[in-house]
Formats: sequence, C-alpha cells, structure tokens
Amino acid sequence: MIALFSLTYQLAGPSFWIYAWVTVAILLLLTSMFYTSVLLPIFNKLSPLANGELRQSIEAYCSKTGFAIKNLMVMDGSKRSSKANAFFSGIGAQKKIVLFDTLIANHSIPELVAVLAHETGHYKLKHTQSGLLLSLIQTGIMFFVFSIFIQYPQFAEALGSTKPTLELGLLAFGILYGPVSMALSLATNFISRKHEYEADAYATKTYNGVALQEALKKLSVSNLSNPDPHPTYVFFYYSHPPLLHRLRAIEKVIQTA
Repeated sequence: MIALFSLTYQLAGPSFWIYAWVTVAILLLLTSMFYTSVLLPIFNKLSPLANGELRQSIEAYCSKTGFAIKNLMVMDGSKRSSKANAFFSGIGAQKKIVLFDTLIANHSIPELVAVLAHETGHYKLKHTQSGLLLSLIQTGIMFFVFSIFIQYPQFAEALGSTKPTLELGLLAFGILYGPVSMALSLATNFISRKHEYEADAYATKTYNGVALQEALKKLSVSNLSNPDPHPTYVFFYYSHPPLLHRLRAIEKVIQTA
C-alpha cells in the first residue's frame, strides 16, 4: 500500500490524494463485500448454521421482517477467546450474519434471535451503508489534509531536512493529525452509538425487547464490559452505548409499543 501510495504521488503530483482516495475507496468496498468470504476464513473457521430450532426461529423472523438472507454462519471464536459476539457483513448477495460459537453456547434461542434482530436492524435502517459512506468521507478528509502537509517545507525543516519529501510529510502528518483524528472519531462514535440505540429499538419492535435485554446482560458479563462508565469517557471513546443506557432505552420502547 505504501509503495502504491508513493508511486501515485510521483505520477500525479499535487492531485495524488484524489487517486489515493479512490484506490482506498475501492479497497474498502471490496473488503465490505468479501470480508467474511475471503479474509475472515484465513483466521477462523466459518460453518453454516445447522438445521434445527435455532435456524428455524431465525428464518421465521427473517421471513416476517422481509430480510432475505441465506448465509447464516457460525464462527469458532472460542478458539481464541470466551467473548461472545455477532455481526453483519457484506453487501447485496454477499451479505452474511455471523454468530460466534460462544454466543450460541451461552444464550437461549429467543436471546439469539433478538441479537440477530438487532443486526437485521442495522441493515434495514441502512447503518451499514451509511457507516461505509462515513468511512469514505473520513478517508477523503485524511488524504486531503495530508496533501496540504507535504506542500510546506517547514514540516521537513522541523524534522531536520531542507527538502520536503513524501516520507517526511507522512511522518509529520502522523505526528500532527491527532487532533483532526480525535474530532472525526468523536463524530463517528456519536453516530455509531445512535445507530446502536436505533437497532435495539428495531429489534424490540419486531421481535422481543425483554429477550434482547437478557442477551445484552449476558454479553456484558462474558465480555467483561463496564455497565455504567463515566459519561465523559463514553463521549470520547465508546462506539456503543453502555449497558445500563441501552437497557433503559429498550425499556422505554417496550412501554410505548
């Protein structure tokens, strides 16, 4: 990637950041489409969810909500950790829902379907697409700021050189980009927390809020999560709302349903 980046800079000059942005955008799209098909199986074993009560319950929920998905996979997460998780990945026909084997082992069928309903909510509410778009925008901002950095010889002089180069610009950028990165992460974390609340509400309305609450409690225990961290720390670093906040939000949805 660095070699490709350097070559783009040499060929395109000041407008190199546009070509670099387009290249990274293509890689992000390909990764989003084929992560669970190509990359993840290199490190973990993925197996189709076996026929049985769990699969039937999931398929019944998907049919009810009009969520067409055939790729229900189980990942051997237990070979590295006791943490339990589930996630949605892919675009179009490549979309998959992956359940950790630790999740299946420690949760009831209603809880598992509730977790899947939460992941379905992310897709139905277009969080996956908006998250990808935000990543592309953030990457574009990063490359644009970097293109400004390498134009100023003062940065090279501060690092002991009389001539600005791509390598020195990259080094200076890595040192000084922190405040911009922090500002962007605050925005993306805020949006991510908002999306989690919305996906919880979707799962509560379309399936079972109580089952989702029980699943979140068990996940918090198995993942050793802090159920109620300080709000300031949450504001700066949390991409997901704390457990107690999510439980209260789900309870409100249950009461108004």
